[in-house]
Amino acid sequence: MSEYTPVVFRPIATASVQFSISVGQLLANVAIKAFGELESHWAYRGPFAVQLPFCLFLVAGLPFSPETPCYLVRRGKRDQAKASLARLYGKGSRDDIETKVCALENTLAEEGNKDASLSSIMLCFRGTNRIRTMISTFVFLGLHCTGTICIVGYSTYFFQLAGLPTRRTFDLGVCVTAVALFGVCCNWVVINRLGRRKIYVSGIFCLTALLFTIGIIDVIPSGAGKTVEAASTVAFAFIYTFTVGSCAFAILGEVSSVSLRAPTVALATGMQAFCGITFNLIIPYMMNPDQGNLKGKVGFIFGVSALCAGVWSFFFVPDLEGRSFNDIDRMFVARVPPRKMGSYKLKG
Repeated sequence: MSEYTPVVFRPIATASVQFSISVGQLLANVAIKAFGELESHWAYRGPFAVQLPFCLFLVAGLPFSPETPCYLVRRGKRDQAKASLARLYGKGSRDDIETKVCALENTLAEEGNKDASLSSIMLCFRGTNRIRTMISTFVFLGLHCTGTICIVGYSTYFFQLAGLPTRRTFDLGVCVTAVALFGVCCNWVVINRLGRRKIYVSGIFCLTALLFTIGIIDVIPSGAGKTVEAASTVAFAFIYTFTVGSCAFAILGEVSSVSLRAPTVALATGMQAFCGITFNLIIPYMMNPDQGNLKGKVGFIFGVSALCAGVWSFFFVPDLEGRSFNDIDRMFVARVPPRKMGSYKLKG
């Protein structure tokens, strides 16, 4: 997606991945709310059935998806790359399309990742690509360090463990995902103004504070504790999608090198999938009353991991707002510290 869009729209387009995730979570909670109180087999079949139309939409849209110009240039298909650019940006001026193709060729030539003796995955861990791969994968690891699967993914169950009425927990589950969706929309407004680094780093530290708040409230129960815990969870959902949830995809689309974008994205999403599976297996054992029975005390565990992720992000998350892929390559080759890339002045 970062290869399709102009520089100014690049963060908004990549952050829309989180928008799609939030829409899916909202629809899932609405379906669970609608079917969850039924006593027939539709109580569990309904939520699965509502997913089928989206698979059909995806299959129907695939034939209309254009190939990226970068891929075509890398394969030496120059004319097809120009046709793809004309399809994406409009026919416009031939000179403008020619300039874009030349820029892609120059970027790929400067990266120089054409060693046929090594696989593309191995190249991700050589030279300057090593730190780019590390940043790409760790921004997604940081998402899971905040405990989003526990706080947002298990929000309905989390509310039940907090002692709220069952009917109200379903309502709050829908509320959490609706607020999360709103957070993504707010991110679109500010991501180009504030920058990815400021939003991501500040977001992780805000989530860290909320996680410790949730843990403290669970340790010191009070009459208003349930309400405060529920409010903290809703606030967590908003801050998560407004900051780290959306910015992680923007950072991934910019940090990875053009010639190794596919394997780098594969490694990053593989890291996300691995963490997702691991936490989905572990969290029920942490929270269930007949197992760990931690309930809101999981806030302490994820608070510590989020704090570690925040410290890492302060040093390694760059701000690449308005930078072309060629400029980004030059900064990594020059060994510019990631935290200073936003203010770095390129020469020449």
